[in-house]
Amino acid sequence: MKNNKNMIYLDNAATTRTSPKVVEAMMPYFSQYYGNPSSVYSFSNFSKDAVKEAREKVAKAIGARPEEIYFTAGGTESDNWALIATAEAYANKGRHLITSKIEHHAVLHSCQYLEKRGFEVTYLDVDENGVIDVNQLKQAIRPDTILISIMFANNEIGTIEPIEEIGKIAKEKGILFHTDAVQAFGHVPIQVDEMNISMLSASGHKINGPKGIGFLYIRKGVQTRSFLHGGAQERKRRAGTENVPGIVGMGAAAELAVKTMEERAEKETALRDYLMKRVLEEVPYVRVNGHRTKRLPNNVNLAFQFIEGESLLIMLDMAGICGSSGSACTSGSLDPSHVLLAIGLPHEIAHGSLRLTLSEENTKEEMDYTVEAIKEIVQKLRNMSPLYEDFVKGQREHR
Repeated sequence: MKNNKNMIYLDNAATTRTSPKVVEAMMPYFSQYYGNPSSVYSFSNFSKDAVKEAREKVAKAIGARPEEIYFTAGGTESDNWALIATAEAYANKGRHLITSKIEHHAVLHSCQYLEKRGFEVTYLDVDENGVIDVNQLKQAIRPDTILISIMFANNEIGTIEPIEEIGKIAKEKGILFHTDAVQAFGHVPIQVDEMNISMLSASGHKINGPKGIGFLYIRKGVQTRSFLHGGAQERKRRAGTENVPGIVGMGAAAELAVKTMEERAEKETALRDYLMKRVLEEVPYVRVNGHRTKRLPNNVNLAFQFIEGESLLIMLDMAGICGSSGSACTSGSLDPSHVLLAIGLPHEIAHGSLRLTLSEENTKEEMDYTVEAIKEIVQKLRNMSPLYEDFVKGQREHR
């Protein structure tokens, strides 16, 4: 295994390094206060109180009430629960849902599951920046529409959607509104009441918390069914012994993320813009994917013509740089990203995509090293490309 001492980690949308402060908060709940929160003896109160405190911290981060927070195993479970159990609970009212073509597969595959069970789903288009058209959303609403699910910010291209506007429309029409905020939570301000959000999914490992823990915010009054059946945990809505260390870690990470959000966003945005500017100025035939300004502070997504993204990633890894060609959940797929196709990129350009997602720990020197590596690797790969050779030849002939 490689020593990661000199590694430049630029894949924070896939997962983040667990903060030492978060690890410290979790440690006692593995071997010192290991009681089951559901037990009746006093020893279990340490765990019970820790879960209660974490719930309060998470609720505070989004302006919710503690009793509206349900801990899950992560964003995927939260998305599945929000869509499937809610659709089932409201099936008598209607069987139509609205989502977008660029959602995470945890939402898209849940929608496909529901379609097989007699529900209808409208998949909204997005523009070239990945933003949904609010007018198209309004037109898609039907008398039997029960749920709108639009992600807060896209996990691949970083575009932030007009969530407040969507929430307002949903409220006016009496429709539930779910947002997958896995990439946005802890990175941009979220207030569920102001934004009229009915349900919200988030995950711990995107905000320097542990993996395998997340939560689903369910507004009081929303009649979603239980997703896991068994015990009476999470107020009878999510069975299974609570992951106490994970929950404590989620609470600590949420508190830390909110506290440092402004400062982090400022630093990450400056590094992001510096990296994008240099690449655009110094590498020909490249474009930025996603909205230039309405995007996550740490997200850079670039499409290079005449190269394969997988080759670029492998060579960046050899140079000590960790990046991604899109979502970690689909990086094993040979098909181009559904998000890049939805914003109108042809297959051959979508295949040459690179996602770099920064953290506050990254430096300007690392950005400079990364740009130099990209320049060298892209040129190497293009020199091996018959398509690039033909393109250059054609350019010469047209002079």
